[in-house]
Amino acid sequence: EISHLAYGFIGSKALFAALDLDLFTILSKGSSTQSELAGETGVNPNKMAGLLAALTAVGLLVRDGDSLANSPAAEQYLVRGGRNFFGDYYRLQIDKQLYPTLEQLSDSLAGRPTKSIYGLIQDPREAELFSSAQHQGSTGPAILLSRVIDLGDSKSLLDVAGGTGVFSITLCRRYPDLRATIVDFPSVIPVARRYVEEAGVADRIELLAGDALKVEWPGGQDVVLMSYLLSAVNEADIDVLLSRSLAALAKGGLLIVHDFMLDENWSGPREAAMWILASIV
Repeated sequence: EISHLAYGFIGSKALFAALDLDLFTILSKGSSTQSELAGETGVNPNKMAGLLAALTAVGLLVRDGDSLANSPAAEQYLVRGGRNFFGDYYRLQIDKQLYPTLEQLSDSLAGRPTKSIYGLIQDPREAELFSSAQHQGSTGPAILLSRVIDLGDSKSLLDVAGGTGVFSITLCRRYPDLRATIVDFPSVIPVARRYVEEAGVADRIELLAGDALKVEWPGGQDVVLMSYLLSAVNEADIDVLLSRSLAALAKGGLLIVHDFMLDENWSGPREAAMWILASIV
């Protein structure tokens, strides 16, 4: 069991490499043998054999003799152009940004200087990469949130650290009378502007550039939303953000916190524990 955990990163890297090669999309279109996949991707046949063996071992591919196919999950979520394609979230944000950040974990625990994934997004190029990947990762949660919380009587929404605005866009589309304001770093705002304009809701979503801990928030809000924010800040900043939310809300307003959260005994859930550990770097 310990070895399985220790070697787990190799399976992750196999997934990321396959996404870089667009292997799942190629398989979905019909190529199925090792030689066909090697020829189509330009990968050395022996190296392709090793990659395919690893992907089969972790359950992403299914082998029938010489023929390979996507597993049901890979076919649903990892084929580019598919309705539920999730691959760029893993390929870009998790592999290209979070994975290298976690190499600093021991330094962080020892108190040595590190550069967090959230520090990266001060750079416009990294902000584009992070935010575009997160847009894909947050689309499903945004749709689910729009279905489980009724905002039919709400007119104003403050989306704190709202990134590309996927939550604001989704909620504004569902509720025609809702208007939103997205607060995020100056490096992120141009990315948000593009997504908001492409969604056709630029007339109902305002963009406010600034650090959410410092910039002045608009008041009188019916709803304040914080998605994946409290798990990403220092412990002392949580109370600051919650206090600012209270001050920004109109009387009877609604605070929505969407985030990774641990059970009271701090033993899980597994994904929440993993992400919170990643956030401390």
